Amino acid sequence: MKLLVANRGEIAVRIIRACREMGIESVAVYSDVDRLSPHVLMADEAFPIGAAAAAESYLNVESLIHAAKASGSQMIHPGYGFFSENADFAERVESEGLIWVGPPPAAIRVMGSKTESRKLAIKAGAPVIPGMMEPIEEHQELEDFVDEHGLPVLLKAVAGGGGKGMREVHSREELGPSLDRARSEGKAYFGDDRVYVEHLIAKPRHIEVQVAADKFGAAVYVGERECSIQRRHQKVVEECPSPVVDADLRSRLGEAALAVVRASNYQSVGTVEFLLDRDGSFYFLEMNTRLQVEHPVTEEVYGVDLVCEQINLSLGKPLSLVQDCLIPRGHAIECRVYAEDPLRDFAPSPGTISHINRPDGPGIRIDSGVFEGSTVPLDYDPMLAKLVVSADNRPLAIDRLRRALQEYQIQGISTTLSLFRVLVEMEAFQTADFHTSFLDELLASKQLEELHGEQDPEAEEAAVLAAACLASLSADSLPTDPYAHGEESSWWAEGLRIQHGRFPR
Repeated sequence: MKLLVANRGEIAVRIIRACREMGIESVAVYSDVDRLSPHVLMADEAFPIGAAAAAESYLNVESLIHAAKASGSQMIHPGYGFFSENADFAERVESEGLIWVGPPPAAIRVMGSKTESRKLAIKAGAPVIPGMMEPIEEHQELEDFVDEHGLPVLLKAVAGGGGKGMREVHSREELGPSLDRARSEGKAYFGDDRVYVEHLIAKPRHIEVQVAADKFGAAVYVGERECSIQRRHQKVVEECPSPVVDADLRSRLGEAALAVVRASNYQSVGTVEFLLDRDGSFYFLEMNTRLQVEHPVTEEVYGVDLVCEQINLSLGKPLSLVQDCLIPRGHAIECRVYAEDPLRDFAPSPGTISHINRPDGPGIRIDSGVFEGSTVPLDYDPMLAKLVVSADNRPLAIDRLRRALQEYQIQGISTTLSLFRVLVEMEAFQTADFHTSFLDELLASKQLEELHGEQDPEAEEAAVLAAACLASLSADSLPTDPYAHGEESSWWAEGLRIQHGRFPR
């Protein structure tokens, strides 16, 4: 059996590792700028598919199908992003006699439409936020909705996802311009400018339920994830389980998610997302018909391998997970490490990674798509890696995260690691007193910049110099006993102290 991974970066690496464990040969594809990337070097085979631009490579249907045929692959796994929720591509894969690692195209299509998925959720009996069932045709429809439900409202692209094509509206004067911008983003990102409107719940939590279902009718929910720390509707930090979900709420969320799964004839792993109001009410938001970026926190807490399960389900095997056995143990937190500069409005930070010092030890997992010397291009999503920590409970997981962030150094480009070092020290994070607007409000208030400013401004430069000094030394020149004259007087110890994160940045 041979599987082609129609993706790149850390998710491609993750899938290739699952293939190795399952005895499946892996095939990577790569654009011109990715030819020396980790996923290419790790795979059993690799095929070039075009130029750096995604439209000419990872979104080039003919190149992907050709690579699958040329390599003799029987399966295609889309990862997440790119074609992972594209029903047309899934149908094309199946029409070529290949196995699509994902749900049936019909389920992708119905759940990919925000309006159609809302209708299905209502039919399934899941609670849904008040909103339009059809896209907005005339501006007056939007005015009428506001007359009935009031402000604020949320405009959403029908085919949207990842925070794209979403606009909060807090005044009538914003309605027209916001509708135009939402339509424009929907067209640019998804080729679909249709937009609908729903009532905006003030400061909710974003809770998602991991689900899995087979073709024999069996389905389970694998707990929930807390995804409320977001920047412009894009998740940044995720946890499992949610700090505010007890056993009763978990069961009710899970049953609502399974009702949506059954109504859509869903078969594969996926995620049903909800908004949790401050009064404890929850509402169906959308369904992601793919593997999620944040799946590792669920794996760590529930002891499952969601990628292997997904591949087996696509091969027609029965679900191996049993609901009564899916019991959360401990707590896990994931930070998405992006090549962005938090102090420059998260501007992209392309370039070459000159040095990486990864944390290690108990309860530390890093899913990464880069290595020391990797060049980070501007052409794709800027996520470099995911730092995942797990421990017996949330306070211990936070302690472990703090330690891991102190050790984690990526030099040569700016990253969001410095943001997480600030967040982990905040009382609101430690007490889980946050909501979906929490991070955006912090950014708008400039609090994060102030907290950054409290840290040693020379720390990053010192870390770079220490790394350069240590790297330049040959093994013969290193002292056999670096602590011979006492730790405090040892240049070697000071270098390690800098390298392993004694400085906050």
